[in-house]
Amino acid sequence: MTTTDVTIDSPRSPHARTRRGINLEKWGWLYMRISGVFLVALIFGHLLVNLVLGEGVSQIDFGFVAGKLADPFWQWYDFFLLWLALIHGANGMRTIINDYVAKPQVRRILHGALLASTGVLLALGTLVIFTFDPCPAGADPALIASFCGDL
Repeated sequence: MTTTDVTIDSPRSPHARTRRGINLEKWGWLYMRISGVFLVALIFGHLLVNLVLGEGVSQIDFGFVAGKLADPFWQWYDFFLLWLALIHGANGMRTIINDYVAKPQVRRILHGALLASTGVLLALGTLVIFTFDPCPAGADPALIASFCGDL
């Protein structure tokens, strides 16, 4: 058989498609590119505020975090950072599972574990961001934020 006898269907031909419906791989690929752009901006902003401005890493303590999470801007900033980064990472792990796990049963189990762990982490992270109490009752006054006053 010579190479001139082999014909390959065009990728856009109707016979080349085996499944109909939503192309999850395409949307996953698009999500990775779009979320990556936003993540770069969010991460550099996060690093700038936490490490460069002010006193650097020595300023990060409970009071610093409490002050940030008391502000709705930083709550939503951290929310978007959490969701974009965690889903971005989970999508990357999904791709690795698809590439390296040959057995369908094992692949299904790993996808389920990945989905469950991602869901739990997103729920817990969101809960912490929006329900964090910067002024806990009975806390050591030296450790709480200055805006809490006397407890």
